Amino acid sequence: MFSPEVMRALTWAAMGCGFTWLMTTAGSAVVFFFRSERKLMHHIFLGFAAGVMIAASVWSLLNPAIEQAEALGQIGWIPAAGGFLLGVAFLVLLDSLLPHLHMDSDEPEGLQSSWKRTTLLVSAVTLHNIPEGMSVGLLFAMAAQTAGAAGEAYLGMAFALALGIGLQNFPEGAAISLPLVREGMSRRRAFVMGSLSGIVEPIFGILVVLASSWIEPFMPWLLSFAAGAMIYVVVEELIPEAHLGEHSNVGTFGVIVGFVIMMVLDVALG
Repeated sequence: MFSPEVMRALTWAAMGCGFTWLMTTAGSAVVFFFRSERKLMHHIFLGFAAGVMIAASVWSLLNPAIEQAEALGQIGWIPAAGGFLLGVAFLVLLDSLLPHLHMDSDEPEGLQSSWKRTTLLVSAVTLHNIPEGMSVGLLFAMAAQTAGAAGEAYLGMAFALALGIGLQNFPEGAAISLPLVREGMSRRRAFVMGSLSGIVEPIFGILVVLASSWIEPFMPWLLSFAAGAMIYVVVEELIPEAHLGEHSNVGTFGVIVGFVIMMVLDVALG
């Protein structure tokens, strides 16, 4: 059986990651109410998601990684910088191997495959949901393993991160389901595919918690690893796509709003 700390972390992670998946599912349901994708809103949503992930990477992941490393008697910046670069390298590897297709592109990336265009579109979103689930699970595991006021602070950070990611997952769900209908998929199937694109978040969040007793000494590295993976997604995909075509400035405003909201949530709840 699992220890009480692991069981508590599993419960929290299931709630937090379950909420983020639920918000993706709710966003995907927009496909039943709107006939077409609105480019203006798409740019705003992408920018908002980028801002949330940037702020979360700093306040929810890198800062706790440095604090945890110093509490373990390590030099704080070494695991923060090292884990960050490893997270970037991991996403670069996934990006080069996993077949996927970005919304406004005709050429798929990754290894050649016989996957349909719609499957490749969903794969692109699923790719950057992995570090989101990992980051939520890691913070809940840290909260369960840390006693006293520090543990309460990590718990607040974990809930703030889950809330922030959930908020950006709603428009993200719409951003995947609406283009799938445009590609010729039925609304019902587009809703299901949009929802399933977020299922990796609870899966990876719970897997991280299950492994937490073995990875506890490496927690600073893993937190910064998740931060590096998220920043790679922001720089490689979200911000460039938020500034394509007309209305590119609204993508910038979306980044600023998302960043401020996530920063406020983290400081207020953490």
